[in-house]
Amino acid sequence: MNPPRAWQRMLSGRRLDLLDPTPVDIELEDIAHGLAFVARWNGQTQGDWPYSVAEHALLVEDLFAALQPGAEPRWRLAALLHDAPEYVIGDMISPVKAAIGPGYDVLDKRLTAAIHIRFGLPAQLPDRIKRAIKRADRISAWLEAVQIAGFSEAEANRLFGRPDPALIAQRRIDPSPPVQTRAAFIRRVEALLQDVDQARHP
Repeated sequence: MNPPRAWQRMLSGRRLDLLDPTPVDIELEDIAHGLAFVARWNGQTQGDWPYSVAEHALLVEDLFAALQPGAEPRWRLAALLHDAPEYVIGDMISPVKAAIGPGYDVLDKRLTAAIHIRFGLPAQLPDRIKRAIKRADRISAWLEAVQIAGFSEAEANRLFGRPDPALIAQRRIDPSPPVQTRAAFIRRVEALLQDVDQARHP
């Protein structure tokens, strides 16, 4: 017997099968809207607005570019989309992911592959790119922890490692209204898609 479908109706009108997602059902506007309204740190952050996954994604892409000067636009796009599955499955803290078990990881990987293919990326990223994005992700987590989530620098160092002072000195986090972040995320994806196209067809 086949497992039941787990459909999610998106604001675009698409119906996304969470257990068997296809690239044709992935829309940028749905991703941007979902990520802009999903709070990082379970919403336990300072400021008048929750710090969203979309804001985190923009910061990670910026850090990735700083760590990988000259990186191809497609890899910057991959960095920007690194948490894109969370537009439908949400952002869970690590202990919850561990409690759920391997099912969460399988779901995340299927959605990631569909999203990558939809935006012209390989379903599986090269290991060196995954490592570079993960490094940027950890620096972003350090900045978020210290600046808006109430962690001391010593706590953040223990959890995420001490970042390069030059990187963290230049960046301040100021959570924005979701509608602004949604628009900024869409603009950035569209700009990177143009850069990717130009790199492929100079």
